Amino acid sequence: MRAAVCHEFGKPLVVEEIQIAAPHAGEVKVGLVACAICHSDIHAIEGAWGGPLPVVYGHEAAGVVEEVGSGVALDVGQRVVVTLLRSCGHCYFCALGLPAQCETTFPLHEHSPLTTDNGHSIFQGFRTAAFAEQVVVDQSQLVVIPEELAFESAALLACGVITGLGAVVNTAKVPAGSSVVVIGAGGVGLNSLQGARLSEADPIIAIDLMATKLDVAHAFGATDCVNAREDDVEAVVRSLTGERGADYVFVTVGSGPAFEQGLGLLRRGGTLVIVGMPPTGEMSEIELGNVADAGQTIVGSKMGSVELQVDVPKLVQLYQQGDLKLNELVTACYPLEEINEAIDAVNRGDALRNVILL
Repeated sequence: MRAAVCHEFGKPLVVEEIQIAAPHAGEVKVGLVACAICHSDIHAIEGAWGGPLPVVYGHEAAGVVEEVGSGVALDVGQRVVVTLLRSCGHCYFCALGLPAQCETTFPLHEHSPLTTDNGHSIFQGFRTAAFAEQVVVDQSQLVVIPEELAFESAALLACGVITGLGAVVNTAKVPAGSSVVVIGAGGVGLNSLQGARLSEADPIIAIDLMATKLDVAHAFGATDCVNAREDDVEAVVRSLTGERGADYVFVTVGSGPAFEQGLGLLRRGGTLVIVGMPPTGEMSEIELGNVADAGQTIVGSKMGSVELQVDVPKLVQLYQQGDLKLNELVTACYPLEEINEAIDAVNRGDALRNVILL
């Protein structure tokens, strides 16, 4: 099969022929139709978190079941969303309803299904390796989707939508009427705005450095937009929140300065949610006494605290009812051979989500 392989961090991906193993017990081979480009993939390609090379990235995908291992409760031909979330369903964290924190070691963790033509292992990036024509993943990583849901829209449910929206709805459980600030109006941030809208928050304030992204933010739920290049962000947020600061601030970009900015926008007793994943070694300094005195809460949100088999069907239903935007997140579609051009467009800020069609 063909895959876009990262051989050296910070360099373009190379589309080449590689081998993929047959699925073992509990595993599924999926023929991919669409894989969206998430900023986490781009950060990984640039070396933000290190890791083994060569590697195939891509983790926001959808396709069709082609082959199943023993003990799999899926059928060949079913349409599925493919996620990076791999969970056993019975460990300590799974039993707590936190499958994203699953502590079980799977065979796929230890032995990648990918190899070069001469048998050398290729690392399965983000437990998925979806910049490829096929993937082999654990059955827990898949959610069945209806026939009428287009693959390029369905792929977004694998990460960007559940991460951003889930941070608001699942992690923070934002009550109606709360004031919400979302820092970053990219793919994840727009979905945090959608989550705030669905939660009936008010006001919903989007902050970004790019005017073009803020223009889009209104359509996804922002009641107010703040350009961090031009506006006094703290003054605007305070003026919109009774001079107290926001009840909830969601930092959807992986940036230490953004985290520090978010803390400064929070009211006493408010909650700061870290959604974006910073590079390894990214640090922030905060005055701990101020946080304690203000009774503020800082919480991390991994993949929107999602339970795939519960939350993804709910999101599909919201989409079918017209209450969740998916199609509008897709800027353009590219063939696998043009994946580097698609990534460049994202880096320039020209796209919300570019999608590779396989």
